[in-house]
Amino acid sequence: MSTAARGGAAGNRDYWYREVVPFAAMVSLQCINVGLNTLFKVAANGGMSRHVFIVYAYAVAALILLPAPFFSRRSGTLPSLNLSILVKFFVLGVIGYSSQLMGFTGINYSSPTLASAISNLSPAFTFVLAVIFRMEKLVASSSRTWAKLVGAVVSISGAFVVTFYKGPIIINANDPLSTPLSLYPVFDSVRSDWILGSLFLTVEYILSPIWCIFLTHIMKEYPSGLTIMFFYSSSVSLLAALVGIFVEPDSSKWIIRPNIALVSIVCSGVLNGCISNSVDSWLLHMRGPVYVAMFKPLQIAIAAAMGVIILGDTLYLGSMIGAIIIVTGFYTVMWGKAKEEVGDFVTETGDLEWSTTDQTHPFLQSYKVQDL
Repeated sequence: MSTAARGGAAGNRDYWYREVVPFAAMVSLQCINVGLNTLFKVAANGGMSRHVFIVYAYAVAALILLPAPFFSRRSGTLPSLNLSILVKFFVLGVIGYSSQLMGFTGINYSSPTLASAISNLSPAFTFVLAVIFRMEKLVASSSRTWAKLVGAVVSISGAFVVTFYKGPIIINANDPLSTPLSLYPVFDSVRSDWILGSLFLTVEYILSPIWCIFLTHIMKEYPSGLTIMFFYSSSVSLLAALVGIFVEPDSSKWIIRPNIALVSIVCSGVLNGCISNSVDSWLLHMRGPVYVAMFKPLQIAIAAAMGVIILGDTLYLGSMIGAIIIVTGFYTVMWGKAKEEVGDFVTETGDLEWSTTDQTHPFLQSYKVQDL
């Protein structure tokens, strides 16, 4: 094979590795995240308790991650697991458990589509929290600062639209012969559940940036992600069990039979707790946080399609308008961060490469909000 042919083959492999594989992985991750939310919704509609779900799903994740602390101790480069670190693991679990409980409660009252839309508020909330905790500097003359400010305001405005305005029906899966854009009653129990679900989901995506910031703090002291995730998953499962004993005293609720509930629990523990985290970490290293964040709004379209086809959800005009506003704000905030944190640099050969200047800044973790 000639030198040119070998160079062409190597370039083709590099293109697949740098472009095609990350793209396919990101689309697959969005499908997985929405699929897990949809599975939970189906199981919850069948009577599964969200408290029981959290206990078992996080127990599955902890069981899979069980070898991690033993391998970490053999490395010899990590500090000992003293009481201070263990307490921080537990506090991380408290924050994560509260966030997950709010999220699953919100999905239970509303839909995976609404959850996917509101999840895009996370960068805006992260930016606000970073400013409050003086992790972000506001420069009035900077276009990047104004982009983040405007994006945060636009995203939060979109959340208000999604929450309080349902509007006419666009697609009614339960009544396909109904007239498009038919009016929806302004006051009823479904609307009240929708608003309540929106509020729970909003609280989740306020807690998620706090979780990310605290995780970043812990990682500086104990830089072993798998070990942290093991103790985190164990803490969440324990906390959920303690709460569940009082909230779900009926023992029959804790018996999981081989049905959709079991599928939902196992898939959430395995796919979200292990595979999703691993792929996210690889993509973060490969293409940077902004690339990873760019795909998150894709969840809205996937969730809407799954909701209509699988759950028989009704799609409203207000949801579409609000989602568009939130996504616009999302990309505006991420553009501001991209101008700060991500840039191109010229290599010795003159090629442009993707580079991240700060992989440890808490704001950069905001793209990832569905952590186990």
